Amino acid sequence: MFQTLVSAFKQKDLRKKLFIILGILLVYRLGCWIPVPGLNISVFNSNVDSSDFLSLLSSVSGGALANGSLLALGVIPYISASIIIQLLTIAFPSLQKLSQAGEDGKKKLAWYTRVTALIFSVLQAVAIVIAFSQSGAINTEALGTGTPDWIVPTIVCLVLIAGGMFTLWLGEKITDLGIGNGVSLLIFVGILCSASASLLEATQSVTTDLDKLWDIIIFAGLLVLVFGLMVFIDLSERKIPVQYAKQIKGRKMYGGQSTNIPIKVNGSGVLPIIFATALVTFPQLLLNMFWPSSDAYNWYATYLGTGTVWYFIANAILIFFFTYFYAQIAFNPDEVSRSLQQNGGFVLGIRAGKPTAEYLSKISKRITFFGAMYLAIIFVIPTVSMSLIQGGTAGTLLNAFSITGLLIVVSVALEFDKQLDAQMMMKSYRGFLK
Repeated sequence: MFQTLVSAFKQKDLRKKLFIILGILLVYRLGCWIPVPGLNISVFNSNVDSSDFLSLLSSVSGGALANGSLLALGVIPYISASIIIQLLTIAFPSLQKLSQAGEDGKKKLAWYTRVTALIFSVLQAVAIVIAFSQSGAINTEALGTGTPDWIVPTIVCLVLIAGGMFTLWLGEKITDLGIGNGVSLLIFVGILCSASASLLEATQSVTTDLDKLWDIIIFAGLLVLVFGLMVFIDLSERKIPVQYAKQIKGRKMYGGQSTNIPIKVNGSGVLPIIFATALVTFPQLLLNMFWPSSDAYNWYATYLGTGTVWYFIANAILIFFFTYFYAQIAFNPDEVSRSLQQNGGFVLGIRAGKPTAEYLSKISKRITFFGAMYLAIIFVIPTVSMSLIQGGTAGTLLNAFSITGLLIVVSVALEFDKQLDAQMMMKSYRGFLK
């Protein structure tokens, strides 16, 4: 990837795009450190750190949520909105037609996603203001002693909503440049910033206690193993050979090529883990915000709280469910079979039509099972292994180097590398034709 970046900077157009992306990312990181007026940052930070789910969201945003910054909501409203729109696309035929209507359909779906993201921004901002005002995180007298109590919370709420939509605008500007997905890059930078800050803190503690160096070495070894496994699985795919029949049109012969249908082992990426952890931890988050001393919260924290046995079991089951769910969205055997038949293609040894669809469906289900097994293992085993050294210095790195964050970093880095390769290849072909 580093060689790809060096080669990209040698080309004027790509170098200009990369500098624009770096400028946008710099603006995003500055917005993650500017505090919202009216917030008591120390109290706000302690409330975020006390919740495992909020700590995860804060690490994804590069600490913006814990800092109580202008961009505290980050890309979370957009991610929630895009998930909802994808689910509704399957449930409603009208939205499914839009997804298949080319560029115009994609623009309408993007507009629906923005509106839904605005709704989620409003809901999340209001929930944060209501929940955190009870703990004194909002200074209602920030504008003076005679100011009504509702003015400062309203300002905080509006600033958070504006910050969430501004983050979405920054991500879309990066996407328009044609190098990677802008929202994914914002998440990528946020995770790396959180990880680098935790790594610096752990390294500084070594100067006072050399015994803590072994914790960091063990943690780094586990990290390298996990990274290697993630890259290997992310690049793994099953290639189904396809042959196209020869066709004679006029005096020319067409077809006869041999190609393949690639089916990725982990085609759903990190989404099943995000969905599973969100569903399991969201009830605890609500109970912690509004009913922290209730029996329901104590029961949930004891039996389904982060790190408990049933927490990992519930996440593993939900990971399997969402992996199969997204596999059906990403790969439709009936559509692939129909497209092959219309273009004169066929899978070697399989009849065209329904037999091809059944064969592709069987292969897809088998590969999806291994992909779901991989996600469940990569979520449970490394988390448990890293938790064994939580009492040492490496314990400070656990939130920053979460399995979800590592999967996002790997997938975004590989996708960005592919986009740069495609851009450079296109430039090479243009130069060759000239």
